Amino acid sequence: MQKMQLYKDEFLAFMEEKVRMKEPENLYGPILYMLQLGGKRMRPILVLLSTEIFGGSYKNALQAALAIEMFHNFSLIHDDIMDDAPMRRGKTSVHEKWDLNTAILSGDAMLIIAYKLFEDYEKETFVKLAQLFTETAIKVCEGQQYDVDFEISDDVGVDKYLQMVEYKTAVLLAAALKMGAIIANASKENTENIYEFGRLLGIGFQLQDDYLDVFGDPKSFGKQIGGDIIENKKTFLYLTAMERSTKKEAKQLLHLYDLAPNDPSEKIVAIRTIFEESGAAKHTQKEIQKYTKMAFEVLDKIAIGPDYKEILKSFGEDLMNRKM
Repeated sequence: MQKMQLYKDEFLAFMEEKVRMKEPENLYGPILYMLQLGGKRMRPILVLLSTEIFGGSYKNALQAALAIEMFHNFSLIHDDIMDDAPMRRGKTSVHEKWDLNTAILSGDAMLIIAYKLFEDYEKETFVKLAQLFTETAIKVCEGQQYDVDFEISDDVGVDKYLQMVEYKTAVLLAAALKMGAIIANASKENTENIYEFGRLLGIGFQLQDDYLDVFGDPKSFGKQIGGDIIENKKTFLYLTAMERSTKKEAKQLLHLYDLAPNDPSEKIVAIRTIFEESGAAKHTQKEIQKYTKMAFEVLDKIAIGPDYKEILKSFGEDLMNRKM
C-alpha cells in the first residue's frame, strides 16, 4: 500500500509544520503531546485518498485532513477524562500528565483549531465542509453519551448498540471520505456513496474491535485482552450473548458482570466461554463480514477507476482482518 504510506508521510510532515509549540505552553503543550502520540492516522489518510480518487490533488486536502485528526484527538482527550483512563497509546494520558482543567481547555482549543483549518477553502467548499463537520461532531457527542448511558442502563439492545457505534465511531470514518469528495467536487451520488462505504466499514471496524478485545492475540492486539470485560462494557458480544444464551448462562453472565475481582483472569475466561458457547462469538464474526460485504456493494456503485476501487477494497479488507 505505497499510496497509503505516501499520504501518511505527507500528512505527518504537514502536521509537524503546522502544529508548533507556542505560548501559553500549558495550552499548546498538551495539544502537541497528544498529536505526537502516534496512531494509525487512518482518518486523515482517507481524506487525502478520497480527494485523489475523485480527481483532486491530495495537497489541497491537507488542511481538512489535519482538521479531522485534530478533532479525533480532541475527542480522545475528553474520552480519557470521562473514563478516568491513565494511559493513551501506551503513554500517560493528557489529564494525568498535566491536570484535569488543562486537559479540558487544550481539548477545547483543538476543536476550535479544527474548525479554523477550513477557512482557507473557497466559500462553497468551506460551507459544505463546515456543515459536514458540525453534523459529524454532534453525532460523535451523541454516540459518546449513549455509551455513557449504557453503562448504567439495563435496557440496551443490539439495535441501540449499533446506533451508538455508528455515531461514536463510524460517522467520523465516513466523514473523512466525504471530505475528500467535497474538496474534489465529486458528484452528489459519488459523495453520498463514499460516505455510506465509510459508515458501513466503520461499524464493522468497531465490531472487530469488540471481538479482538476478547479473542485477540495479546502480543499483536497492543492492549490488555479482556479490557471491555474488566470494565463491564455492554459490547456487541455481550448483548448478543444475552439474547442467545440459555436462562442459566444469561443469569451467570449478569452475575459475572457484577463482579470486580482483584484478579480478573478467571472472570475473563468464564465470560469468554459463555460468548463462545452461546454462539455470540461466531455471530459477531458473521456481522463483521456482513458489514464488510455491504460496504463493498456500495463501493461497486462508485464511479471511479478500478485501481482506486482496489485500494479501497484492500483498505477495507485490511481493516477487518487486522489483529490489532
